[in-house]
Amino acid sequence: MFQPNMFDSHLHLLDMGHKPPENEEDLLRDDEYERESGTEILEAPSGDDQDPNQRPKKKQYHRHTQLQIQDMESFFKECPHPDDKQRKELGRRLNLEPLQVKFWFQNKRTQMKAQHERHDNTQLRTENEKLRAENIRYKEAISNASCPNCGGPAAIGEMSFDEQHLRIENARLREEIDRISSIAAKYVGKPMLSYPHLSPGASRSLDLGVGNFGPQAGMAGEIYGAPDLLRTVSGPTDADKPMIIELSVAAMEELKRMAQVGEPLWIPSIGNSAETLNEDEYVRTFPRGIGPKPLGWKSEASRESTVVIMNHANLVEILMDSNQWASLFSSIVSRAMTLEVLSTGVAGNYNGALQVMSAEFQVPSPLVPTRESYFARYCKHHADGIWAVVDVSLDNLQPTSLPRCRRRPSGCLIQELPNGYSKVTWIEHVEVDDRTVHNIYKPFVNSGLAFGARRWVATLDRQCERLASVMANNISAGDIGEGRKSMLKLAERMVMSFCTGVGASTAHTWTTLSGSGADDVRVMTRKSMDDPGRPPGIVLSAATSFWLPVPPKRVFNFLRDENSRSEWDILSNGGLVQEMAHIANGRHPGNSVSLLRVNSANSSQCNMLILQESCTDSTGSYVIYAPVDIVAMNVVLSGGDPDYVALLPSGFAILPDGPNNSTRETPEVGSGGSLLTVAFQILVDSVPTAKLSLGSVATVNSLIKCTVERIKGAVQCDAT
Repeated sequence: MFQPNMFDSHLHLLDMGHKPPENEEDLLRDDEYERESGTEILEAPSGDDQDPNQRPKKKQYHRHTQLQIQDMESFFKECPHPDDKQRKELGRRLNLEPLQVKFWFQNKRTQMKAQHERHDNTQLRTENEKLRAENIRYKEAISNASCPNCGGPAAIGEMSFDEQHLRIENARLREEIDRISSIAAKYVGKPMLSYPHLSPGASRSLDLGVGNFGPQAGMAGEIYGAPDLLRTVSGPTDADKPMIIELSVAAMEELKRMAQVGEPLWIPSIGNSAETLNEDEYVRTFPRGIGPKPLGWKSEASRESTVVIMNHANLVEILMDSNQWASLFSSIVSRAMTLEVLSTGVAGNYNGALQVMSAEFQVPSPLVPTRESYFARYCKHHADGIWAVVDVSLDNLQPTSLPRCRRRPSGCLIQELPNGYSKVTWIEHVEVDDRTVHNIYKPFVNSGLAFGARRWVATLDRQCERLASVMANNISAGDIGEGRKSMLKLAERMVMSFCTGVGASTAHTWTTLSGSGADDVRVMTRKSMDDPGRPPGIVLSAATSFWLPVPPKRVFNFLRDENSRSEWDILSNGGLVQEMAHIANGRHPGNSVSLLRVNSANSSQCNMLILQESCTDSTGSYVIYAPVDIVAMNVVLSGGDPDYVALLPSGFAILPDGPNNSTRETPEVGSGGSLLTVAFQILVDSVPTAKLSLGSVATVNSLIKCTVERIKGAVQCDAT
């Protein structure tokens, strides 16, 4: 029969002899009981029945029923930590005391914790075994590794991380080459060419593509330029020549149709003379070619016509001679080379001439990457009296190159006109990955002013006027006399030297002096030795590009005017600048060559003159100058050879900042803002073997930044 004081004695025994477990061992011991029947309560004899001499009876436990355990399990899933009120309610419902409920939940939590820990330990043990087995496998592989060059055993650690990276890149490039050649075979109809795989030792071209300039090559030592990438490109193999011929013939037909057909291939723009290529119509009209556009690249296609002051035969000769071509278009072509002549054409002219070339196209700013191209150039005289010169890319035939630009059939049609003039229709059609162009130059590049047909035609027109001025004999030379041609020839060399040194050509590597902003100063050095056209020693070049909210025409007129020179030219020390000689070499009054004298209080500058050429067209303007020795200049003015006059040209390239975003019209120079590039060349040491000092770099950096601030202040003040 139930005794009222029995549960009190149970509580007393629980409090004194069966306290809640203090450690994990006690908890685990309780778990063994729970796994059998849940919480078990000890039943002890009453005080009257106890005998001190009698051996205690075996403990008896009250086991929970299966229903009680199921209910508490369900409650545990929702609330593993019930409070006093919840325990009382649960005990009332299950006919259990709150303390029994409390102990069950304690034991259940401990049990779950132990299960989780056992599971985690098992997982860690498994992972440890996997890592140990993988480590053993790697050790065995390294111990059995062989040298790829000699076949002998390789020492552990012999291969650097960079070499491993280059090997992986090498394998990726081989796959890319196979893919491109397969595409070319599909669209040209030739079997897929078999290219030799590059051996690990032949990965030189991969190194050349990485213009990495670390801090270790900083200002304390010399800043070396990148190797000449164009010279690493080899001529075509005998197996490639049939494909080159077929591509060139197809490209010639495509160029002629592109130049003569209108809509629907070319869609005229509303409000201006610009035309847009209908790419869907282009694919339908010319299904064959160099393959589809690579993923992520964009197409640039433009067409422009003009009449130039040059005989068609002379123009064809210039285009088919890489040196004359690079000289005529020095502001666009930073370097060019003829790799192989496959045909010289018929005797006496270039009809049928075919050659393989490589070239690098530029914008006069370090912020716009150059576009390298490996292509075939083909010249043909058509029956209707039109000469045509076409380029088409051959990058798929170069297994060591990964181009960022492809020239679809591009070039010009030249029609002979009376009086020695020629009508030129220019087609420029490229596919390019230009994602590395700096943001301030993207509108200019996207508008087609940077590399499009309009820039080629505008440059050709201006250069033809210049050549006509050089060759003219009926122009009054004034005080210059017979030295006029020599002075123009010297200025031409000065302009070429400036243009080839101000861009982002792979022939040299710029080093940024600070931060990553657009207007940061970039520098490079070169040694000048045994070059009669440059002073011997260490030459430091510095350049920076930035945007001005001033029309390009205003900036050009300010910089070319000798009366405003003292406002920005620090080296003139505020002296009065006087124009001693002036030669006009174009219709525009800004196209001229001048000889300036600086009347400075500094006696060390009394023997120095400044040779300056300014030129402008519808796509950009230049003001280029160089200090010249007065003795050497007297020889030039007397008609002497200008090639031996040492020049270090500096100057400015002024470009429009892009089209109007609302009308998408192509702007003329004189509207909108300006993109100005300032470039200096300074002889910092007359000894070619000397080391570049940090002081020289700091001086040039301060000089160019001070000049920029003066220009900004002057032109913006005039604009207001």
